[in-house]
Amino acid sequence: MRKLALLPVMLLLAVPAAAQERRAMTTDDGLDMIRVGGATISPDGSWVLFSKSELDWGENERKITWWRVPTGGGEPYRFIGEEGGSGFQFSPDGSTLSFTRSVDEKSQLFLMRTDGGEAQKLSKHKTSVGSYRWSQDGSKIFFVAAEPRSEEEEKARKDGDDAIFVDEGPSGQRAGTWNNFWVIDVASKEEKRITEVDHRIGSFAVSPGADRIAFTSRSENRRNQQNHSEIRLLDVESGEIRQLTENRAPESRLVWAPDGQSLAYTARTDGEWELMLDKIWIMDPESGDKRMVSGAFDGNISTFVWTPDASAILFSGLQGTNNNLFRLDVGSGDVVKVTSALGSLSPSSFSRDRTRMAYVFQDFDTPSDVWIGSTDGSSGVRLTDANPWIEEKIVLGKGELIQWTSKDGTAIEGILMLPSGDPDEALPLLLHIHGGPAGVFRNAFSTQNHVWAGLGYAQLFPNVRGSSGYDDELLSGNARDIGGGDYEDLMTGVDEVVARGIADPDQLGLRGWSYGGILGGWTVTQTDRFKGASIGAMVSDWTSEYGPGFNHDVRLWYIGGTPWENPGEWRERSALTHVANVTTPTLILHGMNDRTDTEPQSMMFFQTLKDQGKIARYIRFPREPHGFREPRHQRTRDVEEIRWIQKYVRGIEWTPWERPKDEKDDEKDEKKVIS
Repeated sequence: MRKLALLPVMLLLAVPAAAQERRAMTTDDGLDMIRVGGATISPDGSWVLFSKSELDWGENERKITWWRVPTGGGEPYRFIGEEGGSGFQFSPDGSTLSFTRSVDEKSQLFLMRTDGGEAQKLSKHKTSVGSYRWSQDGSKIFFVAAEPRSEEEEKARKDGDDAIFVDEGPSGQRAGTWNNFWVIDVASKEEKRITEVDHRIGSFAVSPGADRIAFTSRSENRRNQQNHSEIRLLDVESGEIRQLTENRAPESRLVWAPDGQSLAYTARTDGEWELMLDKIWIMDPESGDKRMVSGAFDGNISTFVWTPDASAILFSGLQGTNNNLFRLDVGSGDVVKVTSALGSLSPSSFSRDRTRMAYVFQDFDTPSDVWIGSTDGSSGVRLTDANPWIEEKIVLGKGELIQWTSKDGTAIEGILMLPSGDPDEALPLLLHIHGGPAGVFRNAFSTQNHVWAGLGYAQLFPNVRGSSGYDDELLSGNARDIGGGDYEDLMTGVDEVVARGIADPDQLGLRGWSYGGILGGWTVTQTDRFKGASIGAMVSDWTSEYGPGFNHDVRLWYIGGTPWENPGEWRERSALTHVANVTTPTLILHGMNDRTDTEPQSMMFFQTLKDQGKIARYIRFPREPHGFREPRHQRTRDVEEIRWIQKYVRGIEWTPWERPKDEKDDEKDEKKVIS
């Protein structure tokens, strides 16, 4: 039985084929799955626009198409042509769909009637149109655009005069430009500049009367100074800008109340940049008075909207491993949990009257699909069935929540996933470590996890101290203690699963990416319990990462101070310092264009292991940023990770699956031969 008690329609789905007719999931199954998202409901709630991402193996990319589905029932159909688009928004009356599309390498605004017809180009801006918002009467669109280079500057750049003066003017570590506000009249297509200021604009919101714009901005572009951003108020007619906040904490996600009297936004505090969860604040933009209104909620807040009468805010919230819809009473601060899904019910858009919402739902064994539901939590209907073959053909693992007590008495929660069936002996255990550090493992569908389950592994996903989705105390639990209490949370979790007789203590492996790779690299320097490890996108030495990568979180919270003020801790908390202790055979993975955790960090760790004669392998992936984009690289990464863990945790010389070739691939190969 499905876990989403809120949505009884789930129980009407077909019963899957008998277990003996199904097979374990493969890496290629995960690549081949259709991914749906971007669910945007029309203002009248009658239909939903959503995206489908499908693998094109021959082109080594995923192709995104946009589809329309009626909320009253019916089959989805393709709505946007081959040229696609992004940043889709409805006009306030729902008659028009706006989006951006690349023309001559610049992003321009397009409009399309929702009752049919071809898309028409609206803007002819000199630079790319960035984020944009409709006026409430639908007559104008306000947008942000970068300042153009002069003809002389552009010619010099093309001739190779493109040196970057780091942290000067609009440049950070990369070349940057200032950006400003523009407005375009929908009927006449005439553009008008509103501001001419040297600033970098972040979030913005247009007032109901279209006479004011609230926005966040800063006048420099240093990578680790996001907290220099402040909320400002622009008078559209005069161009006058007034600063509304003055603190050391960044604000974001600005939303005007329907009556134009208040402004809602998210921020951690109104003072220093603290290691806390985002809160919802409400400000009177005239007086500048502000108050935090979401104090009754512990968890992650994402998408939120005002109700039409401005008395409440509806928001998407993650608590623990489950995501649901919540309602916040603005006056009292009371928070009501509207839906009670066991899984990830993630509202992404709401109808004009706020009675309906479009969302994507998934859980441990339910792939993502687009749903429509009422904002009173009473009903929900699935609008897509993107991957019916999963239930028909694939044997999935079984996920459940478990809890244990860490070394210092802290209660820790995690997800335990087991292979299908009832094993009669202890299983090899794979410990997963999430990114962040303020990441979190959710009740969501992961093809990768089901692949490991199909290979016979028990898997543990600990939400260690430092994880978001719980409360500020747990989130800040690894402040000034990175690699301390969070490491103990991992190990006591492993102890718990071993003590339950689920995991074989002689067959332990670990894997992690980003902070998961950082803490994973630290873990193999602290214990010899793991027989194999896969470490991705790691930082091995905090001091040498201080300039090239992110450092504000390490400097402000996780270690504290700077490498010259607190050199002992910056060295002590680095895995590279303790690399001589490593006995675990370690696979290292990193994208060569990673700017979040820079790639030399992995090369240093690998080189020190090799120089000591340790068992290690390093795979570098050209062109890849922090999150891999190319399907062939994704397959290599995942297959080689499995090969490594199988060999060193279980002693198996594992042979990867052969990727089946489809007709499209054959056609492309034939065309290449002919050409």
